Amino acid sequence: MPDAPLSYGRQSVDDDDVAAVVEVLRSDWLTTGPRVDAFEAAFAAFVGCRHAVAVASGTAALHCAYHAAGVGPGDEVVVPALTFAATANAAAYLGARPVFADVDPATLLLDPASVEARLSERTRVVTAVDYAGQPCDYAALRELTRHGGVSLLADACHALGGSADGRPVGSLALASTFSFHPVKPITSAEGGMVASDDGELAARARVFRNHGITSDHRQREERGAWFYEMVELGYNYRLSDLHCALGLSQLRKLPAWVEHRRRLARRYDDAFAAVPGIAPLARRADTGHAFHLYVVRLTSDQPQEHRERLFQRLRARGLGVNVHYVPVHLHPYYRRTFGTGPGLCPHAEAAYRSILTLPLHAAMTDADGERVIDEVTAAMRELAP
Repeated sequence: MPDAPLSYGRQSVDDDDVAAVVEVLRSDWLTTGPRVDAFEAAFAAFVGCRHAVAVASGTAALHCAYHAAGVGPGDEVVVPALTFAATANAAAYLGARPVFADVDPATLLLDPASVEARLSERTRVVTAVDYAGQPCDYAALRELTRHGGVSLLADACHALGGSADGRPVGSLALASTFSFHPVKPITSAEGGMVASDDGELAARARVFRNHGITSDHRQREERGAWFYEMVELGYNYRLSDLHCALGLSQLRKLPAWVEHRRRLARRYDDAFAAVPGIAPLARRADTGHAFHLYVVRLTSDQPQEHRERLFQRLRARGLGVNVHYVPVHLHPYYRRTFGTGPGLCPHAEAAYRSILTLPLHAAMTDADGERVIDEVTAAMRELAP
């Protein structure tokens, strides 16, 4: 009989987290209250920026950041093909056109050369995605976006706790977006954050998350006033004090959790180096990988067929392996709406046929890691051509 299921990612919640949420439940403020401010301040300090804006999800963070950066109808937003659909969707929400750039075949990070080839007079934003938790080549991307009114944003939803060139993820672009979904480095159940040094951008994001209204309920309560103005069409993207209390409690544990992920990843690296037919993604120098995901590539002559057989075998053995991601330009909506299709980003398309995500998260034990190694090694030997 297989052991208990082991997912590729999951939350780690302890009694301190529960107590933090219960304390808010017993307080006067369940939303727009002091825990929101506290979480934002602690998060900004952690990622090394001046401002942080808590929102309802990572997708909401992208939507707010694009809006705050001035994205609108007729603009183009360059995004990598290999990412979750939200990176591109949030641009489409604003009437902009997502333009898909290819990825580096070794790291699967956004390829600056492909970005350069996609830039046009309509480009408003380039969005770097720190795939699996590894920061992109921000130095090269900053150089590409230095002129012409193009802003560099970061979809850093995988990379909280990572770093590049001695700087923390969250301080590497004009604005960085994060997700607190349960499989991410920390969770607030659902939630997200926009982080930036730009005070005007942060202010626009705050208004956008609150229906386009310039003040929230607590601010008016503190002033003893009722009057408010809606200055633009915004959304209800607020994050409650309950969510922020959980996120704040989780943030305190993040450094230890990231180090635990890195240690498990090093053990995987060592073990799989001796297994023919499987290889981890390449690592960039001078980066601190956050290891939201541990992705391997199948290297046989028929990687997609091999990957499907390995996927089924490991799932049957209780390992919740997954595939990240279907290239966004291959989804039916994008083919139908923007005319994208196979051949647009060949490296991303080849990667999709060969990659597999293995379990790696903060709640895993060393024994869990050894189980993954043993199961993958046995399966690769059994399925070897």
